[in-house]
Amino acid sequence: MRTLVTGLRGFTGRYLQAELEAHGHEVVGLKADLTDAAVLADEMKRVQPEWVVHLAGVAFVEHGDPNDFYRVNLMGTRNLLAALANCGRRPECVLLASSANVYGNSTEGVLTEATPPNPANDYAVSKLAMEHMARLWLDRLPIVIVRPFNYTGVGQSESFLIPKIVNHFRRRVEAIELGNLDVWRDFSDVRAVAQAYRRLLEACPIGETVNVCSGRTHALREVLAMAGKIAGHAIKVKVNPAFVRPNEVKTLSGDPSKLLSLIGPWETPPLEETLRWMLKDGMQ
Repeated sequence: MRTLVTGLRGFTGRYLQAELEAHGHEVVGLKADLTDAAVLADEMKRVQPEWVVHLAGVAFVEHGDPNDFYRVNLMGTRNLLAALANCGRRPECVLLASSANVYGNSTEGVLTEATPPNPANDYAVSKLAMEHMARLWLDRLPIVIVRPFNYTGVGQSESFLIPKIVNHFRRRVEAIELGNLDVWRDFSDVRAVAQAYRRLLEACPIGETVNVCSGRTHALREVLAMAGKIAGHAIKVKVNPAFVRPNEVKTLSGDPSKLLSLIGPWETPPLEETLRWMLKDGMQ
């Protein structure tokens, strides 16, 4: 089973490669630039993948140039779909990674796939636009869209919240600057997310959009306490007003019901277990 994973060398790609190879997939990465349609088309004709997972994109919300979100996340994905549709072999499944960011920050509570999108930044708008664009290709490609909520693990950039906290504890610094500590969010483990992607790829519920989430929430204050307990020391927290998002809702959780109905039993390790993995790995 030749499986193309774009973004193979990224944080999620490394774990997905291990998951896929453990289940008989021959994993190949993308060499072409997503924004170079001609080179991309040539590569797809040469590779002719049986399965595709599209992870590549500009993912950091605070990325400097907002045009990159649309150039890569929207038009780059369109280039990929066009190349796949014209490569001479119809893939068994094409899994596209969107983001739970499409729901925005203003709808509180448990978010299902039926929750109206309300993107609050260019990254989220580019992902929602990508979803709509991808549906134009459903008559030619077996597309499934995933909306992952927050997930983390060893190797994630410190520009993301949990690795930032873990790295501060690992370095035993005295203080950390954060935003609102009393917000509750849904966190998963990257290893479990990779497994969910693999199982969705193989089930291939064509045309479906699926939340990938734990369904459990933890307050940022709780995350700090867990990390402190594992590391064996405390860190002083300084609330930086620049990190506090205006009109941020207190609780955001995903509903994994649809995911479970499609792939069967699945769960992510408890967050404390993920934090212990991240902290201990860095201390060895």
